Amino acid sequence: MSALADLRRTVAELHQELTRSGLVAWTSGNISARVPERDLIVIKPSGVGYDELSAESMVVVDLHGNVVEGELSPSSDTATHAYVYRAMSAVGGVAHTHSPYATAWAAHGLAIPCVLTAMADEFGGDIPVGPFARIGGEEIGVGIVETLQGSRSPAVLMRSHGVFTVGASARDAVKAAVMCEDVARTVMLAGELGALARLDQADIDALYDRYQNVYGQRAVRAAPSGEVAG
Repeated sequence: MSALADLRRTVAELHQELTRSGLVAWTSGNISARVPERDLIVIKPSGVGYDELSAESMVVVDLHGNVVEGELSPSSDTATHAYVYRAMSAVGGVAHTHSPYATAWAAHGLAIPCVLTAMADEFGGDIPVGPFARIGGEEIGVGIVETLQGSRSPAVLMRSHGVFTVGASARDAVKAAVMCEDVARTVMLAGELGALARLDQADIDALYDRYQNVYGQRAVRAAPSGEVAG
């Protein structure tokens, strides 16, 4: 139970990153997390202001969206999140925003082309656009899963709706949402200066591999006593 309580607190706190990064307005947007080794999801309650969110207000549902724990109704996007978790076993977190620049691309039904090294690093190529679907059922989840199949991108722009991101954890999904809005803004601004050229696929592949497997801190093997690590 302590692990579930910790996850409820983490999900509640991560929602503040959405407001800090300007990715949501009023009560729109939501984050969820898969409960490890249990067929459960922690998700934001529907229509509750971000400054009112707490670990106690988070809702626990099963993988079909049925409430298991919590006093409030879960997000209106719960069926979407639940479908993604059922279909994508490696996903541990899902985030949804209507961030302005990325949603502008979605409104036009346009994928964001991979013209930046930051895009190659984080998304491994273009950020794809998925089909339009009404809110409330599994249809959006179906579109997310189908669009991300065969893509390295953790983000998808759902046509005329907004951004959905996935990750190994809820924090990873939120990071992808922040980065998606950042590159959506930069590419849109760059496009005002003229036509943009997509990076060569070989460069995209190399950049993605470096970022995913080399960038950042990695465990360093300690040298045995009397030896110096090279």
